[in-house]
Amino acid sequence: MTKKEMRKRIYAMILPISLENVLQMLAGFVAMAMIGRISTIAIGAVGLSMRITQIVWAIFKGVTTGATIFAAQAYGAQDSKRLRQVVQQTLLSVLLFVIGIQQLIYWKAPLLVHWLGGKDELLEKGTLYLRTISWGLPFMAIMLVVAGVLQGMGNAKTPMKIAFIMNGVNIVGNYLLIYGNFGFPSLGIRGSAMATAFAQFIGAVIGLYILFGKGGTLEGLFSHSFFRPDWRRISEIYRLGTPTAMESIFWQFCTILLTKLILTFGEVALAAHQLGIQAEAISYMPAMGFSIAATAFVGQSLGAKEPAMAKKYLKEIVQGSVVLTSISMAILLFLPYQVMGLLTNQVEVIRLGAVYLMLMAFVQIPQNLAGVLYGAMRGAGFTKAPMIVAGTGLWLVRLPLAYILSIGFRLNIYGIWYAITFDMAFRFILSYLLYKRKNIYGEESKFQTVND
Repeated sequence: MTKKEMRKRIYAMILPISLENVLQMLAGFVAMAMIGRISTIAIGAVGLSMRITQIVWAIFKGVTTGATIFAAQAYGAQDSKRLRQVVQQTLLSVLLFVIGIQQLIYWKAPLLVHWLGGKDELLEKGTLYLRTISWGLPFMAIMLVVAGVLQGMGNAKTPMKIAFIMNGVNIVGNYLLIYGNFGFPSLGIRGSAMATAFAQFIGAVIGLYILFGKGGTLEGLFSHSFFRPDWRRISEIYRLGTPTAMESIFWQFCTILLTKLILTFGEVALAAHQLGIQAEAISYMPAMGFSIAATAFVGQSLGAKEPAMAKKYLKEIVQGSVVLTSISMAILLFLPYQVMGLLTNQVEVIRLGAVYLMLMAFVQIPQNLAGVLYGAMRGAGFTKAPMIVAGTGLWLVRLPLAYILSIGFRLNIYGIWYAITFDMAFRFILSYLLYKRKNIYGEESKFQTVND
């Protein structure tokens, strides 16, 4: 394969994934902009609720990573039987698991929001939003599995098309239900949650039809035999995906503790932080495509027993990630007030959030390059290494430093943001050192344990 052909394959996958992530970012951006014009309480309530839903996302994203790796390696080895088993058992186990989680969140929503620091009106609004959006969690989990399997097979265009429809429904639904336009009821943040859950339902239905419908990728698989669990296969998928899930859960619980700390500095600080994260998605959401591509192409290459090809793929992916991130970094650094102004009209929130964006701009390249290295290690079956990096950086660097700088040195919210930037740089260095140490292209025994 020539370098030109390789780049064509890479960008045929990365561009749809990046566009899919941009669509998701824009949908969240637009929804948050609508919510941001209700009140500071509304922004905080949605932010607290998202901490819980993001934990659920983290769990199933981890499971999906296991499925993506198996799908990529089975596809590279042209093993259609194994590929079908991976899809079947992943979906079956996810459906059983997510329904229980949804019910737990629905009935314990007040306790969860209160635990995050919600009180009085913030507790009331947060509970309302969390209970409503919890109904979309099963559909979100299905979508993660569908997208992960298709991307592992090198098909990134189909998830992009589904995301386009789903996010279009989400934006329109938010517009209609938050403010009550065109005769619809004015439901505020509950309307936003309803729109998001309905959009996830639409996306899941389309995804399942594409996989199992007539002429679909896995036509005929969805039959009575679909409901027969293969515990050995399920345990393999979860074993491989659990470290990635734990990595994301580390992130989410760290974020929860930071959110509780941020709340001590007031609701304006919480709103600025929440909207700043939403705005920062301009950088990391498009760049996520490079990490997924690294997982897929490294996994496919090793599945076909071509480690030299895996190295070449990773080199090209790293170069593309740096170029794209440089553009988004410039936006965050030079246009922070304009970006924040798109999300809210509250002057103090804009002023504070702009500082966050300028600080984060300096660590976008290390953050996104670390993501590419994580993807390469996962594609080779080394899913524990990214978990180790995340756990070390978040729990031994970010959290302690945030408390020391914000409270000990009385830097308030700025101390937390300084700690975040230092952690991102630290994790990039650690991820690079682990990547070099693991020699992911030369350990045949590791690859075999993934596939046996």
